[in-house]
Amino acid sequence: MRNIAFIISYDGTDFHGFQRQREDFTVQQAIEDALFKITGEEINVHGCGRTDAGVHALNYLLSFKTNSTIPAERFPMAVNSVISDGVYVKKAWEADDEFHGRFSVTRKTYVYRINNGEFNPFLRNYTWHYKYPLDAEKMQQAAKALVGTHDFNCFMASGGQVESTVRTMFNADVTRNGDIVEVSLTADGFLYNMVRIITGTLVYVGGGKADVGDIKKIIDSKDRTKAGITAPPQGLFMKSVEFDDGKGSGN
Repeated sequence: MRNIAFIISYDGTDFHGFQRQREDFTVQQAIEDALFKITGEEINVHGCGRTDAGVHALNYLLSFKTNSTIPAERFPMAVNSVISDGVYVKKAWEADDEFHGRFSVTRKTYVYRINNGEFNPFLRNYTWHYKYPLDAEKMQQAAKALVGTHDFNCFMASGGQVESTVRTMFNADVTRNGDIVEVSLTADGFLYNMVRIITGTLVYVGGGKADVGDIKKIIDSKDRTKAGITAPPQGLFMKSVEFDDGKGSGN
């Protein structure tokens, strides 16, 4: 069988997350339904992460096995012609047999966008409207404590099932552009709701409910109750994915 990889983007507003579910429509189901239409095969795709309902992706990696003879470079046009609105295949290629949409990933970058100005109905599905003042500089100072290898158990929501809660954070930045405050995090992996809880905690710092130095104390505590609120899903985007392509290089 051939191993095909996709880079897709999607607006998560009308989807109940990425992973297929029994009753709710998901991005995975949309992709698999489209692949069935063009190949006639029941295909199971392997995605690079489980995004929640309402969460978006600018660049999301997935892979799947198929017996189809459709050239890899033709898959985007074929899938995009039949897939549900809100999902778009940006790129496709034939990968090595060992390549896997989840296990070949080496790091991911998420961004969380906060509208810290007047409510804008056109941004309601793509930002968290937080009307109270935020000090983005203090949030940036606090975010520095996230960088490195830590046990991030304090930033995992209940229900997460992993063997280890240790992750390596390569980059953590908070920037402001006008009314938009953006939290950007790059790590080798993320726990359940980790980005949203980190964002909620940084908002506590930016709003004066927590101090800059509290982030390290929260990490050391390994206690979810010490961290801040879970930010709502609609402000979260998977921005990019880096992976080992099996040929000594990545993307």
